[in-house]
Amino acid sequence: MLKKRNAAQAGLAVLLASGMLLAGCGANNADGSNNAGGANNAANENTAGNAQNADGSSSSNAATASAPSASDLKPYELKIAFWGDDQKDLPEVEEAMNNILKAKINATIKVMPIARSQWAQQSNLMLTSGEKMDLIIGSTLTNFPSQAANGVYAPLDDLLAKYGSDIQAVVTPAQLSTAKVNGQLYAVPTIKDMAQYYGIMMRKDLVDKYHIDVTKIKTLDDLTAVFQTIKGNEPDVTPLVAKNPGTSPFYAGYLPFDPLGGSIGVLPDYDNGLKVADWYETPQYAAELDLMHGWYQAGYLPKDAATSKQSGNELLKAGKAFAILGNLKPGSDAEASRVVGQEMVSARLTADHATSDMINNSMWAIPKSSGDPDRAMMLMNLLYSDKELFNLLAWGIEGKDYVKKSDNVIDFPEGIDITNVGYNFNLSYLFGNQFLSYNWAAEDPDIWKKIDAFNKNATPSKALGFTFDVTNVKTEIAAASNVVNEFSIGLETGTLDPKEVLPKFIAKLKAAGADKIVAEKQKQLDEWAKTQQ
Repeated sequence: MLKKRNAAQAGLAVLLASGMLLAGCGANNADGSNNAGGANNAANENTAGNAQNADGSSSSNAATASAPSASDLKPYELKIAFWGDDQKDLPEVEEAMNNILKAKINATIKVMPIARSQWAQQSNLMLTSGEKMDLIIGSTLTNFPSQAANGVYAPLDDLLAKYGSDIQAVVTPAQLSTAKVNGQLYAVPTIKDMAQYYGIMMRKDLVDKYHIDVTKIKTLDDLTAVFQTIKGNEPDVTPLVAKNPGTSPFYAGYLPFDPLGGSIGVLPDYDNGLKVADWYETPQYAAELDLMHGWYQAGYLPKDAATSKQSGNELLKAGKAFAILGNLKPGSDAEASRVVGQEMVSARLTADHATSDMINNSMWAIPKSSGDPDRAMMLMNLLYSDKELFNLLAWGIEGKDYVKKSDNVIDFPEGIDITNVGYNFNLSYLFGNQFLSYNWAAEDPDIWKKIDAFNKNATPSKALGFTFDVTNVKTEIAAASNVVNEFSIGLETGTLDPKEVLPKFIAKLKAAGADKIVAEKQKQLDEWAKTQQ
């Protein structure tokens, strides 16, 4: 009965609490249209732009606008921020990047990684305090839409036209439209997987040891017996842990609906006849909470799941965990194996789907506090076009942090792995055009071609192209966000008994104006649907 439910609402709760409801499901066509007969074309357009070539290049005929020569520009230090852990060899990588940037745009770079668990708070403080920052990652997973509406980002339309020709060659107008707020462009989506499916990622050594048949895992219900096996035979291993710290084990792990820009007012099954539902009131959500609470009581989830600061990857590396739920794509098993340092294997739990929220979950924006927005856009343009610069930021120094096996394939140097390498953010999806990235030796050499095809062939949400305007419900969204913060993590980690707590959660959401939010979103979705006929 739980084939289509979502335990990932801790993640969606974070989205809502961060003001995600200002986000839109961006238009598929340049004019925002997406007629029913063109759904597949819309899906094709919502791919990694024109970057079909393995090296990230594009055959686009976009007009090329030349940036000023480096000799015409004054020296300038560009500060960039994104979520990530500190890297020992970062100063050396910055110096190597400076050699490129000085020659091309007479600039140097200061990279400021911020721990993922602290990102929302610290990035918001940087933006609202006016601290000098030139490029920063924005995302519907944090606070981008509301921040854009509040004026902390520089509008990019003119800057992109002047200095972003390489970006325009690989990022389609449809993809750019997902980063618009009130009709203005405030960020550029990164080129990466722009569709996804959800599944369970498991340690292969334990899967093999206990003869777990991965092919028989089709739904969340099927995991109960798997977790029981692990718990009964591996007392020091927690069967399921959170992908990211400070969230439920299901954050980004299982999403059977289009969020439509937020978790209050969603489109179940990416369709639902375009009928908006408050996810927290659905039978699926209640059933999911029952399952999680049962798992928690059985010891399948960490006892400190609601407060733990350790990521799933850290626990897997340490041999303390068996599995995480996650959003998956072609090549996920090999990627996870490299990150964790041991072989991982996954089982699919959902079909492939594409929504605008999947496109704009990582984007580059220029804060209003930038001392030189023109130079910031020049740097951004290079991150979508300069392969050497991209791979320096992504993987570090050749010969030290990695060695080349061929022109486009890399591996760790002898004696080095993920546990002792001096530089490896493992965040290449954040850094611009991921199709410029080198491939790791253990991964599929054709992975970017497969990701491109994956993006193009995923089933689009029925609401792909819908943009939610929150103007009429800002007060209700703020109030509902507080309620979600109060209840979601405790419920969605299984810590709290949903039979007792869920009715209180729903009652408080209604008092905060959840019904008004849903009604407003439904009204706008109905009006949008009329334009698609």
